[in-house]
Amino acid sequence: MLKLLLRRLVGAVPTLFVIITATFFLIRLAPGGPFDQEQRLPPEIQANLEAAYGLDQPILVQYGRYLAGLLRGDFGPSYKYRDFTVTELIAGGLPISVSLGVAAVLCAVLIGVPLGSLAALRRNQWPDRVLMIVAVLGIAVPGFVIAPLLALVFGIYLKWLPVAGWEHGTLVDAVLPVTALALPVIAFVARLMRGSLLEVLGSNFIRSARARGLSQRRVVLHHALRPALLPVVSYLGPATAAVLTGSLVVETIFGIPGMGRYLVQGAINRDYTLVMGMVIVFAALTLLLNLVVDLLYGWLDPRVRDHGTAPR
Repeated sequence: MLKLLLRRLVGAVPTLFVIITATFFLIRLAPGGPFDQEQRLPPEIQANLEAAYGLDQPILVQYGRYLAGLLRGDFGPSYKYRDFTVTELIAGGLPISVSLGVAAVLCAVLIGVPLGSLAALRRNQWPDRVLMIVAVLGIAVPGFVIAPLLALVFGIYLKWLPVAGWEHGTLVDAVLPVTALALPVIAFVARLMRGSLLEVLGSNFIRSARARGLSQRRVVLHHALRPALLPVVSYLGPATAAVLTGSLVVETIFGIPGMGRYLVQGAINRDYTLVMGMVIVFAALTLLLNLVVDLLYGWLDPRVRDHGTAPR
């Protein structure tokens, strides 16, 4: 397991470096700049602002200065949020985004795994058909459609939950955003669990367990469930990363001051350092989550620990 961890860590460092480099140069290829406004600034003021933030330097010099700052843990100042550094904005938005993402993924696992198992155990019966129809709808409908519908039904018509805002992170404020983030993941997890459990239940070792007279409950819980979870675990790494990065739509719709909302505002305002900081944190979280999934996969399947990759 330690070798697997070291291999993944060694591979993560150059990946993160490539992401940082690509983002740094790509964001500067976009038209406009951080100090462009509807009413153009006088040339001397524009030049003074660019000199103050080092934007008058050659692009390679700016890149080297930015990398040097990252090595010191400094993401630089925000060009639009003048009273805050990017590090301060990350410190304020990251806990909110992570809380919403983790809650959504936990809900997806706690709901999707039992539903998928139920569909597999009731194959071709009405619970299986109903659950799979709902799962397909959950996969097909994007989050930017689900979120406004939830706000419209439960916030405006029924008035059960707040439509937007984040008052000290109370539970009632998180219900709609977490639900909007969790529904597509629940659908994916349920479908994966159903297919995987059906495949495992048709395996030879399951037939042997049943031939020994074991009950259906014992066969499922003690023999079939663990190998059936392997595809679900593989999916959870990128799914969690997708929930965290995809939360920018949900956070914008519900007015939540998380990292996703800052990323959207930074991209609109051409706030280079803010966008860079958010992308780096999201990329690091994605790599970390994939590492955790690899370790979980190695715990569930010892062959991964021995060879470093899943057998095919």
